Amino acid sequence: MYKKLFTAFFICFIAFAGSAQDTKEDIQKKQQQLIQEINDLNNTLDQIKKNKKQSLGQLALVQRKIQARQELINNINKEIRRLDDIIYNNQIQIYRYKKELDTLKEQYSKSLVFAYKNRSNYDYLNFLFSAATFNDALKRFTYLRSYRQYRETQVSNIVKTQELLGTQITELNTNKTSKSTTLKDQSKQLTVLQEDRKEKDQVVNDLKGQEKDIAAQLKQKEKTRQQLQQALQTVIRREIEAAKKKEADRLAKLKEDEQKKKAQNAASNNNPPANNAAGETKSTVDKNAAGTNAVALPKTNRVYSPFESTTEEMNVSINFENNKGRLPWPVDQGFVSTHFGPYEVPGTKLKGVMPGTEISLPIGANVKAVADGVVSAVFDLGSGQTVVVRHGKYFTAYSNLSGISVNKGQEIKAGKLLGKSVAGLNGEGQIIFMVQNDKGDNLDPERWLKPR
Repeated sequence: MYKKLFTAFFICFIAFAGSAQDTKEDIQKKQQQLIQEINDLNNTLDQIKKNKKQSLGQLALVQRKIQARQELINNINKEIRRLDDIIYNNQIQIYRYKKELDTLKEQYSKSLVFAYKNRSNYDYLNFLFSAATFNDALKRFTYLRSYRQYRETQVSNIVKTQELLGTQITELNTNKTSKSTTLKDQSKQLTVLQEDRKEKDQVVNDLKGQEKDIAAQLKQKEKTRQQLQQALQTVIRREIEAAKKKEADRLAKLKEDEQKKKAQNAASNNNPPANNAAGETKSTVDKNAAGTNAVALPKTNRVYSPFESTTEEMNVSINFENNKGRLPWPVDQGFVSTHFGPYEVPGTKLKGVMPGTEISLPIGANVKAVADGVVSAVFDLGSGQTVVVRHGKYFTAYSNLSGISVNKGQEIKAGKLLGKSVAGLNGEGQIIFMVQNDKGDNLDPERWLKPR
């Protein structure tokens, strides 16, 4: 009974060790990503420190670095727990091999004692020739040969078990060494984390002394935000009106063509149209309007949008929706300095609202479209230019650019270069990336972009 339980317990540990191996790869991959991100943040921070004044971007960067460092420490803790489990499993297997080795040695010792006591050739021959029949003698001969093979197997099992035991001991020592190295790395990261937190406190204290300057920046940001919001609302209203007019023109053209066709048929048959021709024309037009150039709304109670009057336009919207959480970032470098929604400046009473995602990055960095679409507008708010791209019934806006490389009405693909980033109010490179729907509602851009 105990032997069966021990065997089941051992099999569970083997299965766990197999799953832990996969976890090890995931842990190492995540650790490399975090280390790379921290290195990038440190490089960006070194560039920002050249500015004599502390900035909100620097604070956001330090906060993100602390968060990444904490994630790295948590990742290291996972590695330590994984090694603890493997070490414990190694110890269980070593104990098992030792017990098995002791049993094998004891059995082999008994067989040697038996062989020693019966080592005489006379006794061996006497055992054979004392058989009553030939078949009995053959059975005795087979038994003696099997016994000799059994002893050889015992020796082989002892050697193999010793090798397995040695392998487990070596693996145990290797894992203990790995754990020791990981613990040192953990201690190092904890020390650096404390330094990062001190750096954050220093930045916060410096920002307190610049509260008036920051308040002025936030006031200017709010003014720019309102201007940007109004400009986007104007663009969306204009696009809606254009879409409605386009649809009305298309239906009018269909109706006109149908009426001409009816008149031609009547003239050729020398038969004037019936009194209900207008009704038939309207019915036919409505039928044609629902043909290949228009699309019926899905049964999922999808809200009608003027931007989805055709199959092609609706497919653009659906494609944009299906890629939520997987859209590429508009920049290849930089970090989020202000997230979507309301925010506060630590250490002060200052507050603000971000309609999109503010990304700090080097001045002159490339800014690209996140999805296929049509350029709805290009305008200048004074601090930099803004590009608005429509993706069906969704809009993305890229603000604070220079060197615009697209034009209004141009169809573009995801990854198309739109322009270059310019300096923000604090002298650092910054852009604001926004996502809106056809109602003019601001959506959280980071929910649409793929994780970095």
